[in-house]
Amino acid sequence: MKIGNMVSEAAEKLLAGHCAFTENGDLDAYPNKGNIADIIVKMEMVLFPGFFNEMSGSIPKDKGLWLGHLLEEIRRELTKEIKTAFIRQKDSESANLIACKITAELLGSLAELQQILQKDAQAGFEGDPAAKGVDEVILAYPGFFAVFVHRIAHFLFVKNVPIIPRMMSEHAHSATGIEIHPGAQIGEYFFIDHGTGVVIGETTVIGNHVKLYQGVTLGALSTKGGQKLAGAKRHPTIEDNVTIYSGSVILGGETVIGKNMTIGGNLFITKSVLD
Repeated sequence: MKIGNMVSEAAEKLLAGHCAFTENGDLDAYPNKGNIADIIVKMEMVLFPGFFNEMSGSIPKDKGLWLGHLLEEIRRELTKEIKTAFIRQKDSESANLIACKITAELLGSLAELQQILQKDAQAGFEGDPAAKGVDEVILAYPGFFAVFVHRIAHFLFVKNVPIIPRMMSEHAHSATGIEIHPGAQIGEYFFIDHGTGVVIGETTVIGNHVKLYQGVTLGALSTKGGQKLAGAKRHPTIEDNVTIYSGSVILGGETVIGKNMTIGGNLFITKSVLD
């Protein structure tokens, strides 16, 4: 068989399988991972101006114009990706309308999100004597980056945006080794120290002023039920002012770690610890 024919035949078989898998055979049926990563970079730039400027160089004198330009880019790109995420569920016009609405709501919430992230950065500085400043936490700490991405992903998750929230969380996961499901509810002043190997499941609820160390798992007791468990509370609740040291595993939707508790390292917990 000639090489050209072999390549053509392979392409035809792959496209046939692709069409069967995606149902509609549209090569643009899903959000673009590269575009999602680009949006995250631009979100860093608008939420922390002066910290992250890799894509535009130094901030010009007219900061308002610069910020407006970036926000317009985010609005345009995110609307397109959200529309693509919805297009398999809705007609094109409906998908576009809901994408525009969700993007506008997110942009309208950025100032509040910025304030929450500043609290997370402050928690990182106050919680780590090795930190030389809040700016170091923002620029260099993987735990902060994972939480930054999570807060955006969680907003979109709550709005029922398909696929994109998980794409964002897995982007952060690949960059940091920290896996936070976008469904997890996380309070203010949250800090993950070191971070590698941390796993936070979908239905986890975390209060304010909580600190986790590397290797902590907030997970489900069993996933044998598979999709039958979708929507059920499967992951623990961590109340305010809790510290959980490295390697500890806390499992179960009914498991609660009470306020002001300190959980030591390498523990396996499946029942509530309240006092």
